[in-house]
Amino acid sequence: MKLLRSICHMGIYEYTRMPFGIKNAPAHFQRMMDTIFQEGILAGWMVVFIDDIIIYSETWEDHVHYIDRVLKLLAVGHKVSGLSLAIDQNKVAEVLQKTLPRNIQDMQSFLGFASYYRNHINNFAHITSSLYKLCSKDVVFEITKERRDAYDRIKYELTNTPVLILTDFELSFKLYIDAACSQGLGASLHQRQIVDGEPRE
Repeated sequence: MKLLRSICHMGIYEYTRMPFGIKNAPAHFQRMMDTIFQEGILAGWMVVFIDDIIIYSETWEDHVHYIDRVLKLLAVGHKVSGLSLAIDQNKVAEVLQKTLPRNIQDMQSFLGFASYYRNHINNFAHITSSLYKLCSKDVVFEITKERRDAYDRIKYELTNTPVLILTDFELSFKLYIDAACSQGLGASLHQRQIVDGEPRE
């Protein structure tokens, strides 16, 4: 990414993700995928081409086992079952033990980590709005009570998040929209399903 930096009168900019159209991007992406899935590739039960993955096996049991291993690699930081998606608490434990961020870089790192799990945290944008403002240009880095409370709330939510049930496209959906808050527009898509014999949304 550093090779793609652009300099202008407003500063230096660089991509945070692989952009489309770069000549060597496919080769770099392929190398990354080969590294991530090298166990299956070397063992001979999978083939990866860019973002396409083929898994093959001789028995049904082996196939299910291989799929489970691949899903664990793809869903980094999540626990995936046949019906649900949950946060892997082993992945968040190290971050939760850290102290309050002391500078902008630490805060940006924490927010980036927490944002990865934002689908599990209700009102994530509202809770973190004061923390994101702290990362703005020309803002003095000062931890107020409001910001400390927001930081602690996100840490709490990361350890008490709901398990997300996978979508059933045979059932109806409910769309909730909130445009009344000053932070912007909020929306969430819900579905009522029967889980462990009880209706849940």
